[in-house]
Amino acid sequence: MLAQIEKNHYNKLNEILRLSRRNLKNFDESLIQRAFFMCYRAHEGEKRASGEPFFYHPVEVATILLNELPLDGVSVAAALLHDVIEDSGYTYEDIVAELGVEVADIVEGLTKISGIMINRETTQAEGFRKMLLSMVKDIRVILIKFCDRLHNMRTLESLPEHRRLKIALETRDIYAPLAHRFGLGKMKVEFENLALKYIDPEMYEFLQQKVRLSRGERINYLNKMIDPITADLEKQGFKVEVQGRAKHLFSIYNKMRNKNKDFEDIHDLYGLRVIVDTERIADCFAVYGFITQKYPPIPQHFKDYISIPKHNGYQSLHSAIIGPKGNMIELQIRTKRMHEFAELGVAAHWRYKEKISRDDAHIDSFLRWARELIKDADSAAAFMEGFKLNLYHDEIYVFTPKGDMKTMPAGATPIDFAYAIHTEIGNGCIGAKVNGKIVRLNAELKSGDRLEIITSKNQKPKADWLKIVVTQRAKLKIRSAINEERRLQIEKGRGIWEKMVSGTKKLFTDSDIVTQAKRYGIKTPSDFFSALATQQINGEEVMERVTNPRKDEPASKTVADEARQVEDYLQIARHDQELDRPAAKKDEVTIAGMSNIAYSYAKCCQPVPGDDVLGFVTSEGVVKIHRKNCVNVSNENLLKSERVVSVSWNRKVETDFLAGIRIVGEDRLGISNQLTTVISKFDTNIRSISLHARDGMFVGTLMIYVRNAEKLNTLMDKLKKVQGIFTVERLIS
Repeated sequence: MLAQIEKNHYNKLNEILRLSRRNLKNFDESLIQRAFFMCYRAHEGEKRASGEPFFYHPVEVATILLNELPLDGVSVAAALLHDVIEDSGYTYEDIVAELGVEVADIVEGLTKISGIMINRETTQAEGFRKMLLSMVKDIRVILIKFCDRLHNMRTLESLPEHRRLKIALETRDIYAPLAHRFGLGKMKVEFENLALKYIDPEMYEFLQQKVRLSRGERINYLNKMIDPITADLEKQGFKVEVQGRAKHLFSIYNKMRNKNKDFEDIHDLYGLRVIVDTERIADCFAVYGFITQKYPPIPQHFKDYISIPKHNGYQSLHSAIIGPKGNMIELQIRTKRMHEFAELGVAAHWRYKEKISRDDAHIDSFLRWARELIKDADSAAAFMEGFKLNLYHDEIYVFTPKGDMKTMPAGATPIDFAYAIHTEIGNGCIGAKVNGKIVRLNAELKSGDRLEIITSKNQKPKADWLKIVVTQRAKLKIRSAINEERRLQIEKGRGIWEKMVSGTKKLFTDSDIVTQAKRYGIKTPSDFFSALATQQINGEEVMERVTNPRKDEPASKTVADEARQVEDYLQIARHDQELDRPAAKKDEVTIAGMSNIAYSYAKCCQPVPGDDVLGFVTSEGVVKIHRKNCVNVSNENLLKSERVVSVSWNRKVETDFLAGIRIVGEDRLGISNQLTTVISKFDTNIRSISLHARDGMFVGTLMIYVRNAEKLNTLMDKLKKVQGIFTVERLIS
């Protein structure tokens, strides 16, 4: 095995081992060696788009991990093997046998999230959910994925332009915000700058040239401040490192674009970072005091992220001071340990512990948002909404009456805060006190506010709250409570109506109800039953109108209109069916126990395999096959005639049959999207979909190709479960 590896490849192994010895605390050297050899065997002979051996890529990912995010030996082994399951013949079990369960689990997690694409629509939500689930099981999965993406971004030139753009957009929109969420400040900056290079290459080149030209001037200017500041602080007994820093390109680009400014109008390009070698937090504030004695501060720019860290654990004092010649200088002051956490985020914990367990409290704090998102999201759309909100929102810090701090998104309201504490507190919220004063429920909270929520057992969530709240948790809980309340009302109202109708011995359609109840502002049967349950309308009066409609009121044309729409649709479907299947296959059915008999399928009822069917011999001698419940063959005399023959389906029917479904439901926002989402997940070809809405209801016709009645019934059952759908039935002319 060893003799197959070329000498220069051994150099790569030695480099990885050298970095491991330098940057890792404790690691199993033989584990990394075995992973290296397995990686080599798995990718032997493969080439990357650049032409170099594919084997180089996992080696570079492991190298980036050791340089940028040094974790542990298990992570290095997993980085070397991150593409093995996906791209080679090796399996999860093979990795377990060779390297153990821990390495295999991380590699499997990386394999599951490898196919996430830039399209963040509902259809891709499951990919992101898999990513979060893999992260929650072991945070090293996403950290290795960051290193994998960073190497891809550094070597993006070899790919075609359309693929470069796609990967760059995904990096900007997903990986950079995720890196920020985990506190990886250094990696986030590189992700954003490299993404800009391929998304807007002209602007990237322009900014790079501008920053390069001003670099000498900037360094000279900052050095005139760095030397005296360092000397003054060392006189005071502080051991410090003062760094000059430039605003990164993507940050300048965003500021120019968002504020419509030219490069020359950006005045805060200069920055100083003071890193204090101390464990005493108070030293950071003391250093700030000494610096601002010489350089005047700009008070509105002061932010204390030490006392109240950011959601990703970031700690630092931020301010702005006036330097020589009146230039504004951004100032950051932090301890050495804070600086490591600002650069490495969650990965910094490996520097301070011998062994990180999966349930480590510090690691768990980074994953809490992901756990809550997975637990709370009740649909793909809700998941994506929460995913984006958690990545991109700004933050405020508010406090309970006992002084417990809650991190909330900017724009949050007392209702958001109430639901952040507990669902029942949110559901019962009737008011709030902010800093001792009663405020409206739509009041926008500010950092530092102290909140007290006032509740009532009689309060219930209101639909208007959805326009007020901004947190995903509050939206989900409010929707859930409102939907449950409405469901109970509709069930109660339907029960009341059915009792009233049972004594009339008449059958009333939902359309009859809506037609007579619309004078009350009722638009759908659901609205009618809900209003009946809450006594907002008089059921007896509606019953009288349905039973004895007023002569001066125009007769409803709903049934005729629907029949005409269905017939129009069937005509199209029949025409399509004749074009698509000009001749029926002779082995699909057996007629009267015989084969090779001419037959065709009736277009009025559209039978599919699995339906109970019979044949009707036409005057031309061709057998027309109908469903037994078809209205055109239900005449008792006809069924007893000699023209009717028995028909049975052959078991090996592999033809797709055209079938129609009629759907009636509540016409509400998003209903068509919900229906198409259900259909898109079902293994079927859609011929056409049509929805006709009127009076708060819709009638839909769906023409699809299915293999048999079982599949058709399964789809119909799924459609029936969509909220607001009243009936789903086979389409019969």
